[in-house]
Amino acid sequence: MDTLVKINGVPAITLGLLIEKGYFKTKAEVIRAGILNLGEKYALNLKDPKEMELNLVALKIKAQEKEMKKSGKKYLTLEEVKKKYGLK
Repeated sequence: MDTLVKINGVPAITLGLLIEKGYFKTKAEVIRAGILNLGEKYALNLKDPKEMELNLVALKIKAQEKEMKKSGKKYLTLEEVKKKYGLK
């Protein structure tokens, strides 16, 4: 996947220092390492696809809960869902 990213300010300075101090050779290496670090931070186990999928689902649910709280929407109870969709 090719991606073009414009980086300014503190992230740009950090990127430059990581290369200047010899931790990485290229900007691309820094960005790849950062992405992998985020994967670890959010417990996205790339070696276990099922676990990764569960973690992504959990992140999506958290985002939806945040959006619902922000917009004032509420979850339907099981009884409300059954009634709304004519289920038994």
